[in-house]
Amino acid sequence: MYKILANTLFIGQKLIFVPECQSTNTLLAELATASSLPEGSLVITSTQTAGRGQRGNVWLSTTGLNLTFSILLRPSFLAARQQFQLTLAASLALCKFLKSLGLNETKIKWPNDILVGTKKICGILIENSIQGERIQQSIVGIGLNINQIEFDVATATSLKLQINQSYDLNDVLHQLLPLIESAYLQLRSGNNNLLRNAYLQNLYGLNRLLPFETEGKRFDGIIEDIDEHGRLIIAHSSNRKAYEMKEVTFIL
Repeated sequence: MYKILANTLFIGQKLIFVPECQSTNTLLAELATASSLPEGSLVITSTQTAGRGQRGNVWLSTTGLNLTFSILLRPSFLAARQQFQLTLAASLALCKFLKSLGLNETKIKWPNDILVGTKKICGILIENSIQGERIQQSIVGIGLNINQIEFDVATATSLKLQINQSYDLNDVLHQLLPLIESAYLQLRSGNNNLLRNAYLQNLYGLNRLLPFETEGKRFDGIIEDIDEHGRLIIAHSSNRKAYEMKEVTFIL
């Protein structure tokens, strides 16, 4: 179904298409364990029966309408404490792609959901294998809503809903993969500060008073920064605190 025409050095040059699987992240991890797949190998499917998102959420996608795929990376140049750098790179690539289509309201909702306005169009799930103090393998899973127009939740959207036209999934993949590779190569070249600054520039809610929830309690706070570990820095009630991913939730 998919033809790789993208102008990339390695990402997507080996593509494995399966009509259906539980999770492209799970399948790619299994294949990488069973054989010596090259870095950049990509698993893509038309139907995920048990797609996973952050915080243990389920990623739901209608068959044949959206992109659901995973990429194998081997970022051994990153220390285990630098895992969030991969989130920076992947999120920025998706954000850049959507803005190239004219969706200028695209933002990254920490840590790695992509919004258009206040509606989610893309989710990213990165799973890392650590050996010693280095990241030996990363599986970068991406779910991007393309042609789906009906969702079970009101907070979801798609390219078709935003731009009012249908897209060829292979063409979208062709445009997206070079951007992902470029961001990854920037990371490999040590341009961490550039990526971090770009992430902040595209971060949803930066320097704005927003409602959050932590430990079952609601509070209003201002996102000021992210730290080197990817924790969200929120100022509220004259305090400034760094939150891990599972410690705080946006109230949209």
